[in-house]
Amino acid sequence: MRAAYVRGLGGPDAIEVGELPVPDPGPTEALVRAEALAVDRVDAFVRSGAYRTPTPFPFVIGRDVVGVVEQAGEGSGFAEGERVWSNSLGHGGRQGSFAQFCLVPGERLYRLPEGVDPWSAVGVLHTGATAALGLFRRARLRPGDTVFIAGAGGGVGSAAVQLAAAAGLRVLASCSGQDAGWCRSCGAGTVLDYRDPEMPARLALAAPEGIDLWWDQSGRQDLDAAPGLLRTGATVLVTAGIAAWARIPLGALYTKDVRLVGFAISNASAAELADAALVVNRALSADRLRFRTAATLGLSESRHAHELLEAGGLKGRILIDPSV
Repeated sequence: MRAAYVRGLGGPDAIEVGELPVPDPGPTEALVRAEALAVDRVDAFVRSGAYRTPTPFPFVIGRDVVGVVEQAGEGSGFAEGERVWSNSLGHGGRQGSFAQFCLVPGERLYRLPEGVDPWSAVGVLHTGATAALGLFRRARLRPGDTVFIAGAGGGVGSAAVQLAAAAGLRVLASCSGQDAGWCRSCGAGTVLDYRDPEMPARLALAAPEGIDLWWDQSGRQDLDAAPGLLRTGATVLVTAGIAAWARIPLGALYTKDVRLVGFAISNASAAELADAALVVNRALSADRLRFRTAATLGLSESRHAHELLEAGGLKGRILIDPSV
């Protein structure tokens, strides 16, 4: 089979595209023929070694896949011909998704809802599950609570806005001016420009009773303004900015009983990922989880895809066609 892989950790130039053996599924695994793939920022972290995890070489890159079960172990829970998806490959010693065929443990494989196009789904598998876990498993939220999503124009940010709005939460968002329309279409009631020096004051006016969840997806992690805007007992989620260092106003946070929660979806258990998959599937079925596409490339262009990702400036997701 054709696959995109690395023989050692490094930059995008470490990525090769060539032939590897088709893996054989074990009793609790399924062999999936890939139909659609997506590039995630964590893929670059794993490939470069910034995010340390077992990577048996040659190591196939990639995390997300939508495809069809080609062969299934008796204990996998799946059958040949089912359309499925996974969003936790390429980590913890598991080979990645960027291949014509990939091996998926049954506990990390989910059925794609009937009528959902693979290309409409693949761009929200990682981002949507991250948003679902953050909102509904890591934060203590109730219907009507107020959430602030910084970096709402990005993949996880816009997925969080959509899922929060669908759950009846009041959503405030910050983004660049050119992303404001997109964020409003995702369900944000108030959208602020993060470059506006008056943004904290505008945020206070928009949420006079305080914010219940502060979730910065921009990677800047500027917490200086947060304490005065948070409600007592609020949660601050930290899920972005792998190289960022932030000044944390501990005194102002502890006196308001604020929880500061670090959260990486790669650490989520199989049970937690399955719960998140239910949320993602419900949203996909209701057409309430959308994304923007920046580029669609072939598997042979995987190195270029990572170069584009690391160059930054993209408005949307990079999708990969494994047949090209």
